Amino acid sequence: MKKLTQKIRESRLSLIMLFLAPPATFYLLEWYTHNPFETMKTTPQVLNLILFELLALLLFAAFGRLHVALMTETLFFGLYGLVNYFVLDFRSVPIQPWDLLSIGTAASVAGNYAYTLDRQALLVVLSFLLLLILEFFCRFTLKKGTWRLRLPLAASLVVLLGVFGLMFHSDEIVEQKLRLYNKLFTPTTISYKNGTALAFVMELRYLSVDKPAGYDAEEAAQELAALEEKALSEPVLADAGSVEKKQLPNLIVIMDEAFSDPAILGDFSVNQDYMPFVHSMMNGAENTVSGWLNVSVLGGNTANTEFEYLTGNTMAFLPQGSIPYQQYVEEGTPSLASHLSSLGYRTVAVHPYNASGWDRDTVYPAIGFSEMHFLPDFTDVVKVRDYVSDQSDFEKLIEIYEQKGDGPLFLFNVTMQNHSSYTESFDNFDPQIKVQDGTQTLNNYLSLLSLSDAALKELISYFEEQDEDTVIVFFGDHQTTNSVIEPILKMNQKSSSSLTAQEEADRYKVPFFIWANFDIEEQTGVETSANYLAAKTLETAGIPMDGYFTWLSGFSGTVPVISANHVTLSDGTFTNADDQAELLSDYKGYQYYRLFDASAD
Repeated sequence: MKKLTQKIRESRLSLIMLFLAPPATFYLLEWYTHNPFETMKTTPQVLNLILFELLALLLFAAFGRLHVALMTETLFFGLYGLVNYFVLDFRSVPIQPWDLLSIGTAASVAGNYAYTLDRQALLVVLSFLLLLILEFFCRFTLKKGTWRLRLPLAASLVVLLGVFGLMFHSDEIVEQKLRLYNKLFTPTTISYKNGTALAFVMELRYLSVDKPAGYDAEEAAQELAALEEKALSEPVLADAGSVEKKQLPNLIVIMDEAFSDPAILGDFSVNQDYMPFVHSMMNGAENTVSGWLNVSVLGGNTANTEFEYLTGNTMAFLPQGSIPYQQYVEEGTPSLASHLSSLGYRTVAVHPYNASGWDRDTVYPAIGFSEMHFLPDFTDVVKVRDYVSDQSDFEKLIEIYEQKGDGPLFLFNVTMQNHSSYTESFDNFDPQIKVQDGTQTLNNYLSLLSLSDAALKELISYFEEQDEDTVIVFFGDHQTTNSVIEPILKMNQKSSSSLTAQEEADRYKVPFFIWANFDIEEQTGVETSANYLAAKTLETAGIPMDGYFTWLSGFSGTVPVISANHVTLSDGTFTNADDQAELLSDYKGYQYYRLFDASAD
């Protein structure tokens, strides 16, 4: 009798854990990065609790052993939360559904980061371990013959979870009934306000892109073809209408890894200028167009800035967090490379790292590059930390130029020297830049920029002496993470968590310039975005544009800046793509055609 009573008591305790452990798992998951009771309202908390309970019941129905079910759920979310903690620290954006497509790319650079936990995260890890121990003793087990009941129960729970998840793919339910936060262009905020798991479920709806309202593929094709016919029938001019050029110039485009100027975020004291050459180019250098480039990513997802520049498409019309290179780009997707190839250019892509990163080895040929050079093609190079230096990278560009043969050359280069992290010390890297009241991490970052600046000066000096007309475009792919620049924000009485919308927009600005070794009209203080820069490049270089780049060049006068984060109108109005849907409708239609239908024509 005592044994039976004890067994009943243990069963009751185990079943109580079935309703206590999932909530504990949910709250611990959130505690890795924030206090859920401060950031989440009651409704999203309840919805997350339902989600975690349903998952636990599904696992219990599947395994028939309570401790296995609870430990599986807790272990999964404990590890997921830990990975998400580091992802958020390294790139300032949490894990999103599209990151599952980037596991290979992430793994290739994972060893270059320093993994440390703050006190709160460490306590969460210990709490997860304690919860796992408690769950281990929940030995309630369903009898072996119950599988006939468990199977339909598990199937029913799968359907219920599916319906529950699909509920968050309805704008009416999310916005009007549940009143959940749904601004997908702020992925960290949506995660904090709605919960890590629920935010992930909400974002699953954007794995595919819906056709724009009123979209007609044939109409878009005809309109772009008419623009192209008109554009290509006009003479190629050197500098906005003066002397007709006889040969197209070489074009070298450098997207420099994590290159930015933190001075845009506020004042700080430094022992010496960390980018004197770039600053000279930004301040009215001869034959130079310069200004600020608004990008759609921060601290990572380099490929999206690359995508915006090369295609003229904007991430504003695509799901927040998506990676077009891995989701949408197909063979024949139109780009700057395919356009220049049609004009007789030799199109070459150069990246001194792994070919598989962001699927570049398959994307580049698909969008029109005829030649690629990756890390194995770089020999006898100088490395800074673990990466090929910008100096060696630029020397490779000169080597390709000198062996180019007849005809114009298009070189697109993505560097690697300045890739995070910036916390470690290396024998081959001696930081020379010191920020007053700064951190060693910030000093390391600025010192890397200084090396890039010096290498860039040498590259420009080389092409100043060349006879062939050459245009060089230089820009950064994104700013570095919040953890690096936090000291600068602090010096200016700010913090990354308390920036206004317009201050936050400054976190997405990087310097750019277009320089030519022949006469072009100088411009300074140009405010643009990555999707327009290729059109600006063609216009400045006097290279004929196709219909799409022609349209972009004209539309940039109406909407000078458009990114996944914000939109700036010609009158200075600061807004976003959702609020300007009517104004941007033509652009959205043309982009959809170029990205999803043009390759099939």
